[in-house]
Amino acid sequence: MINKWIYRTLSEQKIEIRNKLAEELGIGPILAQLLVQRGIHTFDEARSFFRPDLANLHDPFLMADMNVAVERLTKAMRHNEKILVYGDYDVDGTTSVSLVYKFLKQYYSNIDFYIPDRYNEGYGISIQGIDFAAQNGFTLVIALDCGIKAIDKVKYANSQHVDFIICDHHTPDDELPPAVAVLDPKRRDCHYPYRHLSGCGVGFKLMQAFSIRNNIDFSELTPLLDLLALSIASDIVPITGENRILAYYGLKQINSHPNIGLKSIIDVCGLTEKEITISDIVFKIGPRINASGRMKLATEAVELLVSSNAAFAKEKSETINDYNNDRKDLDKNITDEASALIGADDEYLSRKSIVVYKPDWHKGVIGIVASRLSEEYYKPSIVLTNSNGVASGSARSVTGFDIYKAIDSCRDLLENFGGHMYAAGLSMKPENIAEFTRRFEEYVAEHILDEQTYPQIDIDAVLEFKDITPKFFRVLKQFGPFGPGNMKPIFVSKKVFDYGTSRLVGKEQEHLKLELVDSSSENVMNGIAFRMHEYNDHLKALNPLDICYTIEENTFNGNTNIQLMIKDIKIDGE
Repeated sequence: MINKWIYRTLSEQKIEIRNKLAEELGIGPILAQLLVQRGIHTFDEARSFFRPDLANLHDPFLMADMNVAVERLTKAMRHNEKILVYGDYDVDGTTSVSLVYKFLKQYYSNIDFYIPDRYNEGYGISIQGIDFAAQNGFTLVIALDCGIKAIDKVKYANSQHVDFIICDHHTPDDELPPAVAVLDPKRRDCHYPYRHLSGCGVGFKLMQAFSIRNNIDFSELTPLLDLLALSIASDIVPITGENRILAYYGLKQINSHPNIGLKSIIDVCGLTEKEITISDIVFKIGPRINASGRMKLATEAVELLVSSNAAFAKEKSETINDYNNDRKDLDKNITDEASALIGADDEYLSRKSIVVYKPDWHKGVIGIVASRLSEEYYKPSIVLTNSNGVASGSARSVTGFDIYKAIDSCRDLLENFGGHMYAAGLSMKPENIAEFTRRFEEYVAEHILDEQTYPQIDIDAVLEFKDITPKFFRVLKQFGPFGPGNMKPIFVSKKVFDYGTSRLVGKEQEHLKLELVDSSSENVMNGIAFRMHEYNDHLKALNPLDICYTIEENTFNGNTNIQLMIKDIKIDGE
């Protein structure tokens, strides 16, 4: 599929702001332009951006119900009640449980954790989980990364004399569960200044508030920021505002003193000597932690992340790594099957959405399959399988389209659903799939914009190779951590040529290892273009190319160099 390049431009007013910023900060106009594009217009805003400070975190008591939550938790600990820390089975859920459990365990022993079984209990608060709490004498449950729609479940828990504190970040309905406290910055009546916390972030704010109320120094919380960075990266929440501060210090913790379990995962990922970035979490660390809940039980991931035993952590990490290898095989096979279903149905070509169902697909990987389909076909995609007699599925969207609203428009056909703008989970009776497919397609076709039907690459600036200096790269690195809301800048360089030493690499010679020059300088820029072998002949004929790329560091044999990570190539004049 051909990408459309969209060049981001500045108004005349913002050009003036850019020029003033460049002068005040002593940086070039391109770097100043990147700041303006991120809504940074003053010297003070730039200083806060480049120097994130934990002192700038918001007061946790600004969140609705926080006072009540802290009072109930403190009361439980004073009266030696049994407390159960309960969370979802993905990375956000398991890191949430690990963070809250590890922190409270330092001060209180009458505490345990619980992760529902994806296959027997499903997503969120379960009847089985409530029964477990009631039968084992737990009178307070802290539910993390789930629960915002569990109205009937919480009513049932109340009837069993089990209190709930809900810490969630998913979109609530008008009615909230009748819990002791419901912490969710997306509540309509919540005036917390930052709405985009991860589930683990909400749990962290509860622990921050608990610490303030009980005179525990904030420094006792900072060792847990490695877990919070994992959740922020893996749950694809915006890395802006408070999340950016937390991710920045979380990455520092990961790169200096990660917890024992996380260190063992870093080792099995082959990242031992590397500076860990958000991308490393998204593509390497997070999927391994997720694999535990996808293939077996997510409880294993929590056991790993709270472990203080290096030998146990090493063994558990290797087991989880094996799960991840199995997961890769499984999701590739199911993606191939789903693509075959789509290819066999001529109507899919004209549709704006994808809904595929096969009752024997593995429930643990359908979210990954939905992501792959939305990327390959560039359409909002839902993948469904049969779980305990119910069609259960995952939804993934394309840039700019709110798939949660699309699913919400069909809520009368659903047993349950929840999620975000770009990702959601849902379940329905199998007999409703056909009608759901029709109405979902109808909604998408009516609401999706033309520019949301094909992939776009937002270009931050046009660079000549002479602009890419060591100083430029040093400042560029300080724009991180990168992620939604602060994506890694993408640049374009036009009319670049092969230096004469570019070549094909990879097992199938499918990648291009580039050494390029342009007319601006004698700089030879190294680059890598994955799966772009088709441009090799054009390049070897000394024809010019336009390239768009991010600028990375590449370390090989102890040497570190700047490398262009090619996102797309256009033949000059395309």
